[in-house]
Amino acid sequence: MTTPPPDQDTERPVVGSYPTYGGAQQAVDLLSDSGFPVEHTAIIGCDLRMVETVLGRLTRGRAALAGAGSGAWFGLLIGLLLSIFAAGSGGALVLLLSGIAYGAVFGAVFGFVGHALTGGRRDFASRSRIVAARYDVVAGPQVAEDARKLLTDERGRRESR
Repeated sequence: MTTPPPDQDTERPVVGSYPTYGGAQQAVDLLSDSGFPVEHTAIIGCDLRMVETVLGRLTRGRAALAGAGSGAWFGLLIGLLLSIFAAGSGGALVLLLSGIAYGAVFGAVFGFVGHALTGGRRDFASRSRIVAARYDVVAGPQVAEDARKLLTDERGRRESR
């Protein structure tokens, strides 16, 4: 039995830690602007958690409306693809409008039925995302000290302003 190789991202030393992804991104950008070999760096999100934001109540009517919107977009795509092969511009327009209409109708039906089949177990709409408590910038062991020095020097310059 062979042992898997160690994860190279966890074996690299942390050269900076930031509360936001934007801060970590700015640090890597600073390293890049300084001529540092950024291909030896990575941004790692630590202490991940899933945050689900509830957007509102989901009724059968809203589920049907959302389904109609999604179906209309799908119908538009199908109508565009079919209109490529249509002879004349009148036929293409009919295919396009028909695709949107049929897509909206079928989407509304599927949205309504899909929500009705849940039996009220999930009567809300939400959006999920993964967030990290902090973002670590890591660098390869051979260049980690140089990266740490560049980031520390820049932090000192900012604080003295």
